Amino acid sequence: MKKLKPTRRQFVATSAAAFIPYVFTANAQEADKPKSKNDRLTIGAIGMKYRGTFVTRKALPYGDVVAICDVDRQVAEKAKDDFGGKAVLYEDYRALLDRKDVDVVIIASPDHWHAAQAIDACFAEKDVFCEKPLTLTIAEGKLLRKVVKQTGRVVQVGNWRRSDPVFRQACEIVRAGRLGRVQKVTVTMGKNEIGGPFVTKEPPAHLNWDMWLGQAPQVPYCSERCHHNFRWWFAYAGGQMTDWGAHFLDIAQWGLGMDDSGPVEIDSKATFPEIENGYDVPTRYWARLTYAGGIDVIVDDSQTRYGIMFEGDKGRIFVNDGGVFGKPVEQLKDNPLPPEDYKLYAHDDLSYVPKRGSSLAPENHVRNFVDCVKSGNTPISSVGSQHRTASLCHLGNLSMRLGRKLRWDPRAEQFVGDDEADQWLSRTQRESYQISSRGSSKI
Repeated sequence: MKKLKPTRRQFVATSAAAFIPYVFTANAQEADKPKSKNDRLTIGAIGMKYRGTFVTRKALPYGDVVAICDVDRQVAEKAKDDFGGKAVLYEDYRALLDRKDVDVVIIASPDHWHAAQAIDACFAEKDVFCEKPLTLTIAEGKLLRKVVKQTGRVVQVGNWRRSDPVFRQACEIVRAGRLGRVQKVTVTMGKNEIGGPFVTKEPPAHLNWDMWLGQAPQVPYCSERCHHNFRWWFAYAGGQMTDWGAHFLDIAQWGLGMDDSGPVEIDSKATFPEIENGYDVPTRYWARLTYAGGIDVIVDDSQTRYGIMFEGDKGRIFVNDGGVFGKPVEQLKDNPLPPEDYKLYAHDDLSYVPKRGSSLAPENHVRNFVDCVKSGNTPISSVGSQHRTASLCHLGNLSMRLGRKLRWDPRAEQFVGDDEADQWLSRTQRESYQISSRGSSKI
């Protein structure tokens, strides 16, 4: 299938916030020359607070950071110092993507920017490591999946627990039938933050507030909307349901063999705060996601132990970062799983050794991405599977926000006989930040 050519330049020309690099360097033109994939990769990093710096550091054994983008100049400057002081800084990620020498981009911006930046990176012929959750809406995920298929880019999503042998072993036990017929999966996560009302003020001079907001509605600045706290606002994220849910619901999907499917019914309950200019994700939440065949995935915030419990008619196991537990695990010593019956995607890497709480999982996840960039293989957290995981998170939140049970067609990826719910599959995007204006509507 013919690859689409990027149309980002047209978007930049019409955008209200045209790109302006923070720093110009004398060797920028020389750096624009293409680099062979047989050499070390050249890395462009977008969004450098917290996860951006963490993931980029994991990529250093395989490449060199030549470009850094963040709409907060102070964050960008600190990241430049952290990574050797040679990277060119940008305020607008589209300028970074215009560099011909950048092989891969690491995207760790707030959730509401993930899809747009990943789509633009694919059009710019870059391979992508994008933090989770993959999208802000289900419609974004469908669009991004299409873009990746047509452009042929490698995209790894940062659901790194697929690269942890502990979680893989749990899924292999389930898939091998050691629990019998699976009846229920319980996912326990933490509670959402409560806060507000917050004081609004002028944004600091070092922050491009308009670009930070992006597609989200224009609102006055308050510091509690930025950086880590963005996840407690529905305009930019989805609380723990999309934060921890992107990890733990992903393992539920993997264990159930539902990477290309989803539930048929969603029944969620939530208590919402009523605080003006305060966090608006639920103060309490619960969800039941029912799959064809009657398997229930329960999301519960009332427990203190994070993790996933798989229950079948012959046994159960519990898995979290501390390990995988239960009688079916103990029985593996005398009755190991036949490799031909259960083996899931795993890295061919000697460092990938099963052990409790493996600290190697994030490193292995980045290593898998790099291997796939060079081989062209599909990464372990592919856009296809991670769109479905993000959809699961969004479906739970949509049922909470609508306050009722929803029926879902996982094949058509739309609600059943529910026009009101279908309207929530996408969101109105602010002018100049509409994803369709990047040419993706032509796919």
